Amino acid sequence: MSGTKPDILWAPHQVDRFVVCDSELSLYHVESTVNSELKAGSLRLSEDSAATLLSINSDTPYMKCVAWYLNYDPECLLAVGQANGRVVLTSLGQDHNSKFKDLIGKEFVPKHARQCNTLAWNPLDSNWLAAGLDKHRADFSVLIWDICSKYTPDIVPMEKVRLSAGETETTLLVTKPLYELGQNDACLSLCWLPRDQKLLLAGMHRNLAIFDLRNTSQKMFVNTKAVQGVTVDPYFHDRVASFYEGQVAIWDLRKFEKPVLTLTEQPKPLTKVAWCPTRTGLLATLTRDSNIIRLYDMQHTPTPIGDETEPTIIERSVQPCDNFIASFAWHPTSQNRMIVVTPNRTMSDFTVFERISLAWSPITSLMWACGRHLYECAEEESDNSLEKDIATKMRLRALSRYGLDTEQVWRNHILAGNDDPQLKSLWYTLHFMKQYTEDMDQKSPGNKGSLVYAGIKSIVKSSLGMVESSRHNWSGLDKQTDIQNLNEERILALQLCGWIKKGTDVDVGPFLNSLVQEGEWERAAAVALFNLDIRRAIQILNEGASSEKGDLNLNVVAMALSGYTDEKNSLWREMCSTLRLQLNNPYLCVMFAFLTSEAGSYDGVLYENKVAVRDRVAFACKFLSDAQLNRYIEKLTNEMKEAGNLEGILLTGLTKDGVDLMESYVDRTGDVQTASYCMLQGSPLDVLKDERVQYWIENYRTLLDAWRFWHKRAEFDIHRSKLDPSSKPLAQVFVSCNFCGKSISYSCSAVPHQGRGFSQYGVSGSPTKSKVTSCPGCRKPLPRCALCLINMGTPVSSCPGGSKSDEKVDLSKDKKLAQFNNWFTWCHNCRHGGHAGHMLSWFRDHAECPVSACTCKCMQLDTTGNLVPAETVQP
Repeated sequence: MSGTKPDILWAPHQVDRFVVCDSELSLYHVESTVNSELKAGSLRLSEDSAATLLSINSDTPYMKCVAWYLNYDPECLLAVGQANGRVVLTSLGQDHNSKFKDLIGKEFVPKHARQCNTLAWNPLDSNWLAAGLDKHRADFSVLIWDICSKYTPDIVPMEKVRLSAGETETTLLVTKPLYELGQNDACLSLCWLPRDQKLLLAGMHRNLAIFDLRNTSQKMFVNTKAVQGVTVDPYFHDRVASFYEGQVAIWDLRKFEKPVLTLTEQPKPLTKVAWCPTRTGLLATLTRDSNIIRLYDMQHTPTPIGDETEPTIIERSVQPCDNFIASFAWHPTSQNRMIVVTPNRTMSDFTVFERISLAWSPITSLMWACGRHLYECAEEESDNSLEKDIATKMRLRALSRYGLDTEQVWRNHILAGNDDPQLKSLWYTLHFMKQYTEDMDQKSPGNKGSLVYAGIKSIVKSSLGMVESSRHNWSGLDKQTDIQNLNEERILALQLCGWIKKGTDVDVGPFLNSLVQEGEWERAAAVALFNLDIRRAIQILNEGASSEKGDLNLNVVAMALSGYTDEKNSLWREMCSTLRLQLNNPYLCVMFAFLTSEAGSYDGVLYENKVAVRDRVAFACKFLSDAQLNRYIEKLTNEMKEAGNLEGILLTGLTKDGVDLMESYVDRTGDVQTASYCMLQGSPLDVLKDERVQYWIENYRTLLDAWRFWHKRAEFDIHRSKLDPSSKPLAQVFVSCNFCGKSISYSCSAVPHQGRGFSQYGVSGSPTKSKVTSCPGCRKPLPRCALCLINMGTPVSSCPGGSKSDEKVDLSKDKKLAQFNNWFTWCHNCRHGGHAGHMLSWFRDHAECPVSACTCKCMQLDTTGNLVPAETVQP
């Protein structure tokens, strides 16, 4: 390599040695310097490695190319191609093995002297060495030598060969190659194909040629300019790279007519391309006068039928050093490691770091890949773990069929885990709305049923200016308080709040009993007090204090209530007004706020945010005038909409205001599941058509599909079509007759004309034995099942070939499978098919189509065919 830039080679089997070749051969040993200092005379390669010079061989002048012997023994045997076409075997260091000692210094001489461009050892037969030479008239340019050949013609004299150790001895000159190829042409590059010992790929002057040594008179070739630097991918032996000027061509030897891929052309000529030996599909390229090595990561995406598409190329650049790079070499075993050399023989050890690809699964599992390692991020299990992500919550709720209970609507909050007060309030509100809507529709159809789903805000507005107040006596006190007379609208509002049951009875007793049973003593006492029954409130507090899970402090609160006096300047009123804010429970706080407030001024109760919205609204309906109630409901509705509080659905109903409120809730929580089910419950058509509602619904459907909850998504679609008939999609796919083109399913469902029954078309009257073996439109026979050869439409259970007992078993199975076995099914590629039950049975054990001579892999065409629904997977 005299007069050219240096090249570098890693030892094939000694992972700590490499050779630098220019005018001489220099052997280096690489050592780690992580825990040690740099030795004297060593060259720094990187932060943690250094190289030490072991030996130099300067006895092979006019070097043009070098190839390291691939076998383990001898270790440091190299073949050197010279400018006169000779190939010399030389060694670095003294080899004491007498078995291979006679190989050192052996020369292989062509008939006519011309430059040797390239050398390649056969990876399967280590004694074969291929040499590529320049063109010479009537001579061959590809010579394959056997280094163990003993043949030497008498006319060739013995020559002296000077070895690196200074000794001299006689060596034979071999002039008879094992094979001669490529007559009257030039060979610029070559490599052996690993799949066969006798296949050689050569880059000739104007074509790439594959030589088969079993028949040297023929060759397979393709005309191209990209004939330099041919190299085979070590992981994909049919993929070859070559280059010309600044362009790299990727070839597939199975389709050798043209390159399968051409990489982006570089502005400067290329000097070297090399596949990474430790990484699949990674190609490195180097251009002249550059300090950058470009990497091309070729990632194949196999198609369902097994054919490979054009690979996806990820291109990146690395800069191992600041100076121009003369050459580089991949390390044979260390992953993504290479060494580079500059024109002034400065070397650098460099590792190409892999791109980190991150994947976040729909079930919130986080994984990333780096090189050959796959890492999974696992959460630490602890008692004080953070609240579950909303995606995890929605996934668990979907498994429990959350939102699908349309009879007892309130039960959906239990299916959600019964741990969210807002969800509990929401589903009780929707339950009451559904209950009272049905009740009103029965009494007077089309009257006020739709008003219920419009919310209390609309109900209150409809009764503006029609209510007067009256004095009511307290139970247990000699006192009277102004309470609004309850008209029909206010009674409906109280019913939606849950204080009273449906009907004309306005007694809150049943509601108080239910609160006591649930252990909500403070809330029950407050509701009793708001209904002017202080004696019942004290009684409830005493019950709560004496219960197992009750608070003994409730006795103290009951004692304080029993001392109530109506005098404005009394000590009791003064102390309660001061100390009530120190009570932890908001219901106890508002009880004393109510008792100590002035008549008509109940801000201490109405604006206590910790009290449930339904209780505050019910209180307002009893004590505020129409104007005050309207202003309060309007203000409270705006607060609920801004906060995205689901309790506000009681006020807004399933209207445009309700969509605004739900939008704030989704923005805050991301819970599209609750938003979808809520809006479908009773919203009018114009609300359901709102693009925000449609967006939530479609996102939830997509989420179920991403979780592989296909059955749950189908249940949701059925639920949606029942509540919103406009969402039911029209039939887009139907079975049509091959002759007349009419739909078989539509024709069967239509009423037959001219009084002819379906029995004429093969349809019997029995529902369990119904069959349609011919088209109802043109009466032509339907196609036959590819397996049982019976016309489609014949039930699987009635197909011949089985015993009577087997037939009974099949019938019972059909009933369980809802007749799915009888469905028509066919491949969209080859158009073959049959009964669904037969097809499923066939493809459990076979990959190809059941029709003879058809090689279509039908089941593999469906990319989701091998996926399993995840509903049964434990969370």
